Parts: sequence; structure tokens; C-alpha cells
Amino acid sequence: MDQIVEYLLAALLVIGGLFAIVGSFGLLKLPTMMQRLHAPTKATTVGVGSALIASMSYFWYFEGTLSWHELMITLFLFLTAPITANFIAKAQLHRAINKEDLPPTGVGKEWATYDPEVTAVSPVLLNDRDPG
Repeated sequence: MDQIVEYLLAALLVIGGLFAIVGSFGLLKLPTMMQRLHAPTKATTVGVGSALIASMSYFWYFEGTLSWHELMITLFLFLTAPITANFIAKAQLHRAINKEDLPPTGVGKEWATYDPEVTAVSPVLLNDRDPG
């Protein structure tokens, strides 16, 4: 029984490593920033999650204890990855880029935060806005 569990844990680690490699490769090779954004937030998150599940399962099965470290890392990862992806996407959209240079949305509509009237946002403009 121990050998079967070891094989399952090894498979989880290999799957996690493959997802991490695919995410890293996508980060390096995809052409635009918006496409590169998906590689670390999707594939690498699944890869790290698989390695954490393998680690947690190892300590639960072989040591008889539940490791809270892996649970905290998983919680931190799943809370911060989408927020970081959102910040990177917003930073990309608020750069001074022509509308023709933006990647297609794929749904037949324009980008939701792209304002064709404003090409760049100045900190002075942000401070002069009327709050009411």
C-alpha cells in the first residue's frame, strides 16, 4: 500500500512540475503581455497546487500529521494570483496604446476599460476629478 501511495505522490509532483514548466514556457514565448498574463496565473498555479497537495498528502499518510503550512500557502496563492493578474491587466490597458495595437478580445466587443478618448492618464487628471 505504501508503494502505491508513493507512486501517486510522485505522479502529483511530476504533474505539478509539468504545469510549472508549461506556465514558465508560456510566460517566455507568448507574444503579447495580455497573452503572457494567463500562463503564470493558470498553469503555474495548478502546478504549485499539485505539489502542495502531494506534500500535504505525504505528511498526512506517512507522518500522521496534517501540515498547516501547505494549507496557508495554498490559501495565499489562490488569493493573490487573481489579484496580481488583475493589476497587470489594468496596467497594460492604461498604457498609452493605440486601439489597433490591443489584442483582440475574442468576444466581438471592445475592452471594457479602454477609453478611446483618453490615450494616457496623468496623475494631475486623477487629482482634479470631482468626487461628486
